[in-house]
Amino acid sequence: MSTQARVLIDCQDAKGLVYKISKVFYDMHLNIDNNREFVDKEADKFFMRTVVDGEFEPQKLEHELRAILPKNADLKVVLPERKKIVLMVTKESHALGDILMRYVDGELNAEIEAVIGNYDTLEPLVRKFNIPFFHIPADNLGREEHEELIVEVLEKIDFDYIILAKYMRILTPNFVGRYKQRIINIHHSFLPAFIGANPYKQAYQRGVKIIGATAHFVTDDLDEGPIITQDVIPVNHRFNWQDMQRAGRNVEKIVLSRALDLVLHDRVFVHGNKTIVF
Repeated sequence: MSTQARVLIDCQDAKGLVYKISKVFYDMHLNIDNNREFVDKEADKFFMRTVVDGEFEPQKLEHELRAILPKNADLKVVLPERKKIVLMVTKESHALGDILMRYVDGELNAEIEAVIGNYDTLEPLVRKFNIPFFHIPADNLGREEHEELIVEVLEKIDFDYIILAKYMRILTPNFVGRYKQRIINIHHSFLPAFIGANPYKQAYQRGVKIIGATAHFVTDDLDEGPIITQDVIPVNHRFNWQDMQRAGRNVEKIVLSRALDLVLHDRVFVHGNKTIVF
């Protein structure tokens, strides 16, 4: 029976890598459905994403590839199965609602295992989709104490990624480190120029001409993690700050959706503090 797999390679560059990798595929009688590669010449790093199919055992393919790749190569042979995600929210519904609708319409290549909120505002919405909602209030708790309660819930769930769908709390280094390169955030692209409450009102007062959004992996540096995707739209003097907020929320939904599609299809390689996106 034919099997399809995504072969993800991140390693030091070396002569003949493409030939050697392709020969492994050829010798195992695998078809190459899709292939993308990139060499960062400054860092001397090689990246490759290949979709193959044929009759093979993924473990054998991984063994054969490791034999010809440089030492310490990051190699993954991934079957195209639906990933599992957990959403974290506060009170804003636009990002969460968009993801839920894409999920119902079959556009999201993932299973939503749970939604966690520090407020219960969005619980009625989530329950309509028969998805578990965990309300973990942060009242009178430090960040570490609150996150310990979240971790208790997460440890009972099998998941691949945490999606911050407008989760408006800063995560501690301990939490970020526990789920390194597994937390994805969406924020307005005004940061760091407009930090704090109501960035759209600040932007309006400064007379900005474009607004946008950025989806990125979360690191200890606030809103400075590796960028997955971005987009902007033009605005002008006719927009008040509420108009900008509405337009900005639409961009946030689109950008987060694009980022999820890329990540859930294994198209994103984290490379230092940036990404390689195939």
